[in-house]
Amino acid sequence: MTDPAVLPRPDPDPVAERIVAAVRRALRDPDGPAALHQPEFRGQEWAYIKDCLDTGWVSSVGAWVDRFERALEQVTGVSHAVAASTGTAALHICMKLAGVVRGDEVLVPALTFVATANAVTYEGATPHFVDADMECLGVDPDALEAHLQATAVVEGDVCRNRTTGAVIRALVVTHIFGLPCDLDALAALAERWRLVLIEDAAEALGSFREGVHVGGRGRLAALSFNGNKIVTTGGGGAILTNDADLARRAKHLTTTAKRPHAWSFDHDEIGYNYRLPNLNAALGCAQLERLDDMIVRKRVLAGRYAEALAGVEGVRLLTDPPGCRSNAWLNSLVLEAPELRDAVLTALNGAGLMSRPTWTLMHRLPMYAACPRAPLGHAERLEAGVISLPSSACLADT
Repeated sequence: MTDPAVLPRPDPDPVAERIVAAVRRALRDPDGPAALHQPEFRGQEWAYIKDCLDTGWVSSVGAWVDRFERALEQVTGVSHAVAASTGTAALHICMKLAGVVRGDEVLVPALTFVATANAVTYEGATPHFVDADMECLGVDPDALEAHLQATAVVEGDVCRNRTTGAVIRALVVTHIFGLPCDLDALAALAERWRLVLIEDAAEALGSFREGVHVGGRGRLAALSFNGNKIVTTGGGGAILTNDADLARRAKHLTTTAKRPHAWSFDHDEIGYNYRLPNLNAALGCAQLERLDDMIVRKRVLAGRYAEALAGVEGVRLLTDPPGCRSNAWLNSLVLEAPELRDAVLTALNGAGLMSRPTWTLMHRLPMYAACPRAPLGHAERLEAGVISLPSSACLADT
């Protein structure tokens, strides 16, 4: 029997080799490894965190939380920002504030991170999965309109699924990899079908459509500041809204629904300990001060990828939709031959260039397999062919 160690190995795929070479050219580093997206600390992070340690304000109350919320309002142009412990917690509160209740359905992208669907289920509602746009990867408004025409009806002020009888309460749209959705079309659709529009802007801090920052078109939006986001607080999130009443309620719910009092512990409803610690907020304030610089360098890197991959056949780099300026959070490509995806991923990661596919589609996960869904041809095609490339801002410095 032949020793497996000496069996001939298959020749590397030529498309994969060309992509690896193109990525190396874009990074201008012939040998070094590159992370997918690493945090960057070049500003006042140490000083602001030291202030928390020096003053003892390290937990869920402190001046840095307030400062972080005001800074987010300034950056996004949205009237109210409420900090939360995670992006998932922010999404959960968005569902509650949107009026999602047990037995409802919520329209959710099939192509998204699992937290988007999980937040729906926390309220006892059911995700109803919808298709993606081939250019921006967000919800496809035309496909969604056709699906609603076929499956739903407006009765007074609610949209109802004609098959299940459930109220379809809200529409969640995700700005994937920082690429803004077609918010004009989706907002108009939500209004026609009596849906609460929620923006999952977890990946899109610093992204604009028609000169307006994402997160303000929906009634509510959620941001994430996980360690891999363009701005990180280590772990954290925020709820955005232009409605002052919703903002007050968001703050109340995320602070265990405790009524203000000098010493008494009075809680007037079921709340959540979703507070962002002052220590994390201080880190976020320092990060926000450098957001513009990081976006500039990330967009430089995106331009290098576009140039390097221009001559590689069978590959399309995802770029800003018309009228948009994204934060270039994750530079990603789409393969014309999806069957090559795993070979390309193997080659890139084998070369030390950390790359990943997009998420497994929500309806393929066991807990969501029985959920209602629209035809998902675009999402399935994108799942099979999208690869995200190393996208840290520091990679533009080489």
